[in-house]
Amino acid sequence: MLDWLVVAVPVLPISAAALVGVGIAGGSIAGEHAERRTRNVMLGAVSAAAVALALVTTYRVIGAIAPQVALGTWIDSGRHRIALSFTLDRLSLSFAALIAVLGLTVLRFSVNYMHREPGFHRFFAVLTLFIGAMLLLVLGGNGVVTFAGWEVAGVCSYLLIAYAYDRPVATSNATRAFVTNRIGDAGFVLGLVLAFMWCGDAEWTTVLGSGAKLDMLQRTTLAVCFLVAAMAKSAQVPLTPWVTRAMEGPTPSSAIFYGAVMIHAGVYLILRLQPIFEHSPAAMVLLVIIGSLTAGYGFFCGLTQTDVKSALTFATIGQVGLMFLTCGLGWWEIATAHLFAHTFLRTYQFLTAPSLMHHVIGKPIRPVPQWLARRHGLYVASLQRCWLEQLAEKWVVRPTSLLAADLSTFDHKVIERTIGLPVPAVSALSSLAAWEERRLAADAGAGPDTREVSGLLGFVAHKLASGLYWFEEKLVLQGAGSDLWRAGRQLGHRMASIEKLLCRPRYLFLLVLLTLLSVS
Repeated sequence: MLDWLVVAVPVLPISAAALVGVGIAGGSIAGEHAERRTRNVMLGAVSAAAVALALVTTYRVIGAIAPQVALGTWIDSGRHRIALSFTLDRLSLSFAALIAVLGLTVLRFSVNYMHREPGFHRFFAVLTLFIGAMLLLVLGGNGVVTFAGWEVAGVCSYLLIAYAYDRPVATSNATRAFVTNRIGDAGFVLGLVLAFMWCGDAEWTTVLGSGAKLDMLQRTTLAVCFLVAAMAKSAQVPLTPWVTRAMEGPTPSSAIFYGAVMIHAGVYLILRLQPIFEHSPAAMVLLVIIGSLTAGYGFFCGLTQTDVKSALTFATIGQVGLMFLTCGLGWWEIATAHLFAHTFLRTYQFLTAPSLMHHVIGKPIRPVPQWLARRHGLYVASLQRCWLEQLAEKWVVRPTSLLAADLSTFDHKVIERTIGLPVPAVSALSSLAAWEERRLAADAGAGPDTREVSGLLGFVAHKLASGLYWFEEKLVLQGAGSDLWRAGRQLGHRMASIEKLLCRPRYLFLLVLLTLLSVS
């Protein structure tokens, strides 16, 4: 019975968010008069989750609950079985308590901050769903449960960045942040697949226990996959620019997402997989390099920021980079203490940022350091944030967009026609024939040599012309003859399209790569 108390911790906020979401969709929760109801439901659910977490922690300390709780089978497919399990060790319970306390703080702050906002109820529903997702992430006993919370938290991030969805900048920034985090998700999924292949299970206890049994290449590959996931979620170089775009959301969401818990989810994942990284020197070196670059990047770019949210964002980036660095150096306890101290400080700074703006009215902006002001090139580089986003746009976004456009064109002009979808072509051909008929008729009626035959001869001529037109349209243009004519014409177009696509460098590269793979 006590084991099921663990489920209440993430389920209570998620259920409250679902309840309010249904009310919003049904129209029963809307307007200022319903704000009190929404506030009470959300604060009550998160408070109840915090109480349940306190009880779980107490029972865990006295030994009434095991450190690993399995409540049954969640997914059973073939020889793979995924349990609905939870990990109740010091790391997960401490981080869950941090999420509950800061979540309650931000929710209570948002009651007044978001008052009379058009999206008040939507904001509270998404924020509460995020709190439940983060609790599920940190308490998950296996990689699949953790990944479920990981994904829901990412969706909530997208929804709150695009809170003002009528503004193109907000939706564009939300999409960019969402797509960037999918890179980390790919690393996470690949890590889970490799865990099933090499460790036989995705339970964290099994994966961590297999660290010493795997060979060096397997340990390094597994660690690097999860490192990519952590880099994306914690905005490490070169995946940093998305977090600056995320500041488009409301200040309370920025506080809990990018000042408190979500930005530290990558650090939590590394701390969770400590034995895997400790058995992989290459992964530890990567942690040091990535952490050092990110810390330096955050410090350097933060020197020239003139708005408070951007300054806090780059300060956060630098501090999280230092956490990656300390993990890579093997100072795990220092990294954990740094994480907890930084979350509280940064949440406070984000929540007080609006009032800070009132206190600095009329005061001059702090000047940049003299060593930077005297070096024009470095100053511009800091101001432009080292052009990291422009480089990503040039080398990643634009080639990907071109590739997607080419694949769409290839699918439309080659694949669809090859498998036999002639309706658009027939419609176009019929429309062309009708247009040609109208043009010829207009030309005939406008010319000086127009003749109109009356009487029996005119009637016969009209009927004969109508019959020939019907025969041409129904039996020639839309019949077998038209099919053969179109088939030959379209085949030529397809061959030309294929030749044109294959002449592009990226497709030649793909063709060579596929050839090498088939030979090997």
